Amino acid sequence: MKKIFDDLSYHVSKHTTHRYSTSFSMGIFALQPAIRPAIYAIYGFVRLADEIVDSFHDYNKSLLLGRFKEQATQAINEGISINPIINAFQQTVKRYNIDIALIDQFLLSMEMDLEQVSYNSELYKQYILGSAEVVGLMCLQVFVNGDARQYEQLKPQAMKLGSVFQKVNFLRDLKDDYHNLGRTYFPDIEMQVFNNTIKNQIEEEIAAEFKEALAGILKLPRSSRFGVYLAYKYYWSLFEKIRKTPAERILKERIRIPNGRKLSLAMSSYFQYKLAWL
Repeated sequence: MKKIFDDLSYHVSKHTTHRYSTSFSMGIFALQPAIRPAIYAIYGFVRLADEIVDSFHDYNKSLLLGRFKEQATQAINEGISINPIINAFQQTVKRYNIDIALIDQFLLSMEMDLEQVSYNSELYKQYILGSAEVVGLMCLQVFVNGDARQYEQLKPQAMKLGSVFQKVNFLRDLKDDYHNLGRTYFPDIEMQVFNNTIKNQIEEEIAAEFKEALAGILKLPRSSRFGVYLAYKYYWSLFEKIRKTPAERILKERIRIPNGRKLSLAMSSYFQYKLAWL
């Protein structure tokens, strides 16, 4: 029965999420059960593409990413894929009427990671749009269950949330991106002179985006509001830790939030959420 394979496909996406991200796993678990599989499917899809460009150094990344894109397009057109992660994703795309243009924009940003790009402001915005903002919009389409009016209302804040998560990731991963992958995403910055002044300028922009994104979370349906708020709190905590870390240390190590601290955040966030919004 195909249902067995479909169930397996979502299970693989769920396991992929758990394997790669404790923070997102806990955030997704805080969503209502009915929408969790779709968000696991979206995460699994974007994670797989990201792994191709970030990790498969001994293989032809361009060929693999091109094949991945072709398989995704074919699966969406045909309604099935023998790749479980792509199969779960195509079902989510169909069920929630996710715009194909969002998927194309995401894959375009992944293609940008195949080369060492010198990012100016325009290319930086383009990369953020594809790698993060459109992913936020895919999730939003699930959260509002295809409601076009609500989607348009919350679209700016959903894009801002995706953007701020990605920019925090850029700071967190600065060492690996620069030293191991030869990437520098922040525009017009020479990493040889990266210092606390430059870091503070980036952080001011990120802090403002956090504030804008929170306003959108308040308007989400209850089925998704706490889960998204929890992810927001995880990233805010990580950002606060990065802000307290000197620039020279950011270039030498990856800043993390221990799992025990994440559990504590989950509990405190739940009480804050209950007191403020219910």
